[in-house]
Amino acid sequence: MARSKQSTNGEVFEKLREMILNFELYPGSRITETELAERFSVSRTPIREALQRLAYEGHIVIMPKQGCFVRNIDIDELTQHYRVRIALEMLSLEVACAEMGDAELEALAEDWDPVEQKGRTDNSEKMEARDECFHIALAEGGGNKALAHYLQQVNSQIRVIRRLDFTNSDRIDRTYAEHHEIVQQLLRRDLEGAKALMTTHITRSEEFAKSLTLRQLARPQASM
Repeated sequence: MARSKQSTNGEVFEKLREMILNFELYPGSRITETELAERFSVSRTPIREALQRLAYEGHIVIMPKQGCFVRNIDIDELTQHYRVRIALEMLSLEVACAEMGDAELEALAEDWDPVEQKGRTDNSEKMEARDECFHIALAEGGGNKALAHYLQQVNSQIRVIRRLDFTNSDRIDRTYAEHHEIVQQLLRRDLEGAKALMTTHITRSEEFAKSLTLRQLARPQASM
């Protein structure tokens, strides 16, 4: 039975995104519809649609009359985004500490119990999404929709390396423990304690992901 057009398009998109995130398609390299169509043995239509989705998510850059390029990774720029993220997370904790009730916080703590590890997955993409939901839950729990929106925007700029933080099982274990302890501080209404833990949590994640990114970038480029 022939696969549906939607199924084929989705598979091509997922494969291309994985290749970009795994540095099989190297940052800054030019990619063409024709080469990719030949590589995946499909027509150019699903390739074109996948590239449009990848451009929308920020993984590639489409330059008129020049072609499509895998987005370069600028470590200094990522550092700037992380500094903004920390500032937003501090405000998120302030509103969560003031506005979120104990029952809401206890439910969040249960979701990140380091013993039970509910929702645990070793799929880095799913784990990255779960981690992001935790941080957005704190912003939304405080009732500031604008804050949640801006936090999502910043996360979209660093997502390409954030998910690398979850390619290591020890980092996943630590994420559960750190999220759980941050919520415990909020339950105690210890805002400064929660802020200190959150700052350490984000900084440690940033350093690990950057280190892994630099190692990936140092590998020899694979030919298209």
